[in-house]
Amino acid sequence: MDSAGSRMPAAARTAALAAAALLATVVPSAGASAVEPVPRIDLTVLVVDDGGSAVEAITSELRSTGVPYRTVDLNDPSRPVIDAAFLAEPSDSTTGRPRARYQGVVMPHETAFGPDSAEQTALAAYERTFGIPQVDAYTWAHPGVGLDYTSEGGYSGPLDGAAASVTAVGKAGPFRYLDGPLTFEDNDPDISESYGYAGRPRAGFTSYLDVPAADGGRASLIGEYAHDGRRELVVTFAYNRYQRQFRALARGIVEWLTQGVHLGQSRSYFSVHVDDVFAPDARWDTARNCTPGDFDCAGDDGEGVNPVRMTPADARYAAAWQKAAGFTLDMVYNGGQGEQWKTEHGGTDPLAAQLIADRAQYRWINHTYTHPFLGCVQDNTTVPWQCARSATGATLWMSRAEISGQIRDNHGWAVGKGLSVDRSELVTGEHSGLKTLPQQPTDNPNLAGALFDNGVKWVASDNSREPLQRSVGAAGTVPRHPMNVYYNVGTAAEMADEYNWIYTARADGGSGICETDPASTCLPASLDPATGYASHIVPREARTALSHIVANDPRPHYVHQSNLAEERLLYPVLDRVLADYRALFAESAPLVNPRQRDVGTELNRRTAWDQALAAGKVTAYRVGTTVTVKAPAGVAAPITAPEGTRKRLPLGTAAFGTPYAGARSAWTAPEPLQSTVTLTLPTA
Repeated sequence: MDSAGSRMPAAARTAALAAAALLATVVPSAGASAVEPVPRIDLTVLVVDDGGSAVEAITSELRSTGVPYRTVDLNDPSRPVIDAAFLAEPSDSTTGRPRARYQGVVMPHETAFGPDSAEQTALAAYERTFGIPQVDAYTWAHPGVGLDYTSEGGYSGPLDGAAASVTAVGKAGPFRYLDGPLTFEDNDPDISESYGYAGRPRAGFTSYLDVPAADGGRASLIGEYAHDGRRELVVTFAYNRYQRQFRALARGIVEWLTQGVHLGQSRSYFSVHVDDVFAPDARWDTARNCTPGDFDCAGDDGEGVNPVRMTPADARYAAAWQKAAGFTLDMVYNGGQGEQWKTEHGGTDPLAAQLIADRAQYRWINHTYTHPFLGCVQDNTTVPWQCARSATGATLWMSRAEISGQIRDNHGWAVGKGLSVDRSELVTGEHSGLKTLPQQPTDNPNLAGALFDNGVKWVASDNSREPLQRSVGAAGTVPRHPMNVYYNVGTAAEMADEYNWIYTARADGGSGICETDPASTCLPASLDPATGYASHIVPREARTALSHIVANDPRPHYVHQSNLAEERLLYPVLDRVLADYRALFAESAPLVNPRQRDVGTELNRRTAWDQALAAGKVTAYRVGTTVTVKAPAGVAAPITAPEGTRKRLPLGTAAFGTPYAGARSAWTAPEPLQSTVTLTLPTA
């Protein structure tokens, strides 16, 4: 160990030794010890798919984190036969090394090809020869997977609300990033959401996740079964890709499957954009069930009364909350709206003064000067509105000069106030300028030029409309998740009233939108205005946000300044999200709070990586403790490896990656004068 390693903290040394020990288990088994030279193992996962939700869930984790995989569809009559030739090459034509084409195998269950079939025999021989691990995505507790039957002190049945625990061995191994108990979802008491088989371990079985047994012992739900020179990760509960328990365990399943060495990386991302800062937001009219100012809100003056706007006390609360929560909000501001408010209120604006005084506490993002609609000229003589047209039928658009002025003036205003704002980031009002279906099916053709004029590289889009990143001229979009805490409410009662209107059937007094929208579900009964927000909406929104966080999704969430005003509705949601995450995950896996530009860069890298994988232009393999990765020029590769991994430089080596969840990972590329990335893994 070098001098730097001798100063490694005890916890880090323990993690490094655990990782090295884990790696030591993937060398060929004793039956293959005579194989020379050391085999090459390609960094690709084989997925045997039966169409079930468990395999689909694991596949989604591989895909979202950038791990290459090949799927064999058991329901496809023309699928390849799983035999020795499919799985490996006796010797590589260039190096003479045996070559294992897959570093891990995902199976629907332990004998998906049939227990005595030629394919099952070939797969077992392959795993034994090269030390390849296998995940049994969902099976039942029985001696064939190293567990007693559930009738022998175990349990079978619904797991809704069950509190499972990661064992000490699990926390020292692949699930080291988990800290607290893992509670299975129980979102609807009338529906069974999870079912499982918890069995007592037999010889050769090491439990990673267990639950209390009837007689006071413990019964396993996930564990490793070592037998016959092979190793299987046995999962004995049903799940799908969206359930919280799977999302929390997904990282560990992949780490076990790849033994901590794989292409791809993941983080737990969470950032929150607060739109309309300095601007007032119109208030929901509980009598007319609409928002004054909206085109479909008949009988109002276009402005409404008593708009929702933060006060200096709200601003002070926001700064204090951030400090206590250890979390930074992104303030998405409209400087011109603040100036207009000042003009209309005696020439002073105590809110702006307070936020500007606290400017260093936040991140700031340009939201245009006065928040106009930047797309087509809106004709609001009809409901819904439509794009206005010229006498010749051409669509009328906001001009490039007008859009550019909105961006430029807002940036200049911020600089003049001492706000630290990045010129490359922009959120347009209502994501306008970008296509808005159904009325405006294309972007404003003047938008891309205005973005270029102002150095904008990353423009926000609405993830509910456009979940994929795309180009707008030289800029790229950054999709944002809308949080279901409405912009036009200041109190919990107003929030519940509008929620009831949207999610209640016509027969129950609602709008009936939920009856016609296939993505929506009607409430069985209206929420109580006094308690509905806290009892129903807060846990639901917190659960949705947390599902994005634990799915390696870097996209920001967005709310509005009104949510920090009056009854400050946003904070209960954020407090719930932060508390739930920190109760479950260890300090080694902190929330990552990226800027908009960082999210744009991350999504851009992922797109390039996915395209390179799809085109078959990535080569990656391990030979002993050496990992080699080659990708197309200009494409960074995401790699995850154990603590203690070193990257080869033109002269010497350096520590690889950054620490996260007990491993090291990074987007990386060859150094100057190199054509590949070469890593050296730690040894026991």
